[in-house]
Amino acid sequence: MKKIIIGIAAVGFLSSCQQVAGWFGKNDSTDSTLTSENAHAAFVRDESITRENSYSDLFLDSAALENYVKKENIPGDVANKMRNFYLVRNNQFAWFTSKGMTEQARGLWSLYGSENKQSKDEPAAKVAERMDSLMTSDSLAYGRSFSSNTDSASAKKDSVALVGEMAVFDTASFSAADTSLVQTELALTAQLVHMTGDNKGVVTAENYLWLVPRKKMDAMQLADSLLHKQKDSALWQGNAQYAALKQNLNQYYTAAQGDGWPVISSAAGLRKGTKSPAVTALKKRLAATGDYNVADTSNVFTDSLAMAIRSVQEQFGQRATGEATDSLVQELNVPAAQRVQQILVNMNRVLWMPQASDSIEINVNIPSLDLVVYRDTAMVMKMPVIVGKEGTGTMAFRDQITQVVFSPYWNIPENIVQREIKPKMEKDSGYLRKNHMEIVKQDDSLPQIRQLPGKDNALGRVKFMFPNSFDIYLHDTPNRDLFKQKNRALSHGCIRVANPDSLAHFILRDQPEWTPEKITQAMNGDKEQKVDVKKPVPVVITYYTAWSGKNGKLNFRKDVYGYDKRTAEKMFTNAALSAQRPA
Repeated sequence: MKKIIIGIAAVGFLSSCQQVAGWFGKNDSTDSTLTSENAHAAFVRDESITRENSYSDLFLDSAALENYVKKENIPGDVANKMRNFYLVRNNQFAWFTSKGMTEQARGLWSLYGSENKQSKDEPAAKVAERMDSLMTSDSLAYGRSFSSNTDSASAKKDSVALVGEMAVFDTASFSAADTSLVQTELALTAQLVHMTGDNKGVVTAENYLWLVPRKKMDAMQLADSLLHKQKDSALWQGNAQYAALKQNLNQYYTAAQGDGWPVISSAAGLRKGTKSPAVTALKKRLAATGDYNVADTSNVFTDSLAMAIRSVQEQFGQRATGEATDSLVQELNVPAAQRVQQILVNMNRVLWMPQASDSIEINVNIPSLDLVVYRDTAMVMKMPVIVGKEGTGTMAFRDQITQVVFSPYWNIPENIVQREIKPKMEKDSGYLRKNHMEIVKQDDSLPQIRQLPGKDNALGRVKFMFPNSFDIYLHDTPNRDLFKQKNRALSHGCIRVANPDSLAHFILRDQPEWTPEKITQAMNGDKEQKVDVKKPVPVVITYYTAWSGKNGKLNFRKDVYGYDKRTAEKMFTNAALSAQRPA
């Protein structure tokens, strides 16, 4: 079995509810709403799920579940919930396919990791390496991590460890005959069931059976069911982003049901004052999504059209010039049916992310490649960021910034030492000195290395800490030119910020002793200085390629990690999404 260790950008994930019957193999016209009263009614195996139409192409031997329950001494109520979970899936895997992890597995990892801080001293990379060692042996010890003993401190620590260790499963070739894989599949399901008692509003006793899709279906039928045949469930009434996406879905569904968008042939030469049939097509296209006055269909490029274009360019994450560029035309010409699929994927994704409850929030949406600070509904700061490249992608989760570290050391992760630093040390005995690094501790085969504070430090002059299972944080960088690139998925997984001094001042705004002058001095010091944040600042990292902004406008971004494409292929019979990467 091929094993590849990958840092996964979390991201959230396909989810649903019994009321969206079409997702789960029932008649999509059924108008049934899942409530706490009927959530645990008698369940029936969905035998319409086959290897050809299932979300996952792996199926579980029912004896394996019973063996797991017995071996791990799973309590009766938990065991029954696990049986129901697989019953309605016709014993289909939830967390893995033959090609690797599902989005839901990353969603569960992200959700669990962001809610458990015990593993902050055990970075996910180290845990992943340990898991790889376990997998190369025949040990199944890691499968016990999500057993019934999660009340003990050691079991909780092991549980977090397994969440991190799932990194080895992101891209691999799997078989249901692999006992290690089956053990992990069942351990994750046990953890899902345990989370139903946390009352945190994401995984509940009412929705845990339906959070992972079971069956491919036509995307337009799903949209129709969501919009016209189903009642909104209490399970997601508090999810404002889900509701906003659903509201925007209708516009794109209606267009896809009809003739679609007016196609714009070219943007060449289109500027204020020009006359062209392409201008009329552009106006009609913007009018179709409510972005331009539908009464004006003249062929004249007006000031009002330029203003509308600026607004739409912002919705696609482009520079707001007011000019009709080729990149804008390319986005506008994406078929409405493809946008329907993109919205549906993201509607499901947002259901795995805890909802905001604070008036102030730092938001990093990975596909946007921007950091935005919100106070209430107003944007008070925005800056470009650099996120993890695919393969070492940035996780999605919610947490709080609790500490600012000025002039930081960079404690280099073991995997980077092994892959990058050690080979260079062997070629050049002066490599560490030249790069202002030092050995902290010499282990048997791999030294612990850190880089000293200074202008060449890979973390720059400051880092912003929010304890999490993934060892991810915000930080400065000495490579300032990288922020000028369009494709800024370049890092090892942490997030580099373009204006760290401004961000530090905002985070420490309620600590008046930290003036701009003192922050500048601390950032340019030669000794590390840690500052606790008196009022921790909420930070949320997401992976949304479609979302509704604070102004209600629908935004779209490129699929920088290709997650939309892979998810759509599992979710829809007529998948049309392509991995749209930044130019």
